[in-house]
Amino acid sequence: MYIIIILPLTATFLAQALKFFIKSNQKKFNLRSAFSYSGMPSGHSALVISLAVIMGLETGWDSPLFSFTAIYAFLVIRDALGLRRFIGRHSTIINKLVKDLGDDDVLEENYPKLIENIGHTIPQVVVGGLIGAVVSIVGYYYFNI
Repeated sequence: MYIIIILPLTATFLAQALKFFIKSNQKKFNLRSAFSYSGMPSGHSALVISLAVIMGLETGWDSPLFSFTAIYAFLVIRDALGLRRFIGRHSTIINKLVKDLGDDDVLEENYPKLIENIGHTIPQVVVGGLIGAVVSIVGYYYFNI
């Protein structure tokens, strides 16, 4: 029963830890980077795909619980690919506009620098999903032998 909780959390932890070793992410070892929203691979995708896979393996691929987790995974991944990437683009433009207005203490107090990288790309989501699926499949068969 606990593998339904442990395996998705393990997949998320693994995906987040791998971000530090992929040079394109440009992550430094600190607490803020450990919980970052973007980068390769997607921790969100690893979590929800791992949850869906373990629910499918535990309760059956035709169960209502698997259906629920699969729809939940779709919504979370859609959000990471769509809305959060769109918000990141807005943040980039707003940061440029504030910078173009020049140095002004009032601007810096009222308009702090926004986080620009909060969404994911398709490759980041795919790799995160693969990590989630592999962790759940391997963990399921390891603990049920």
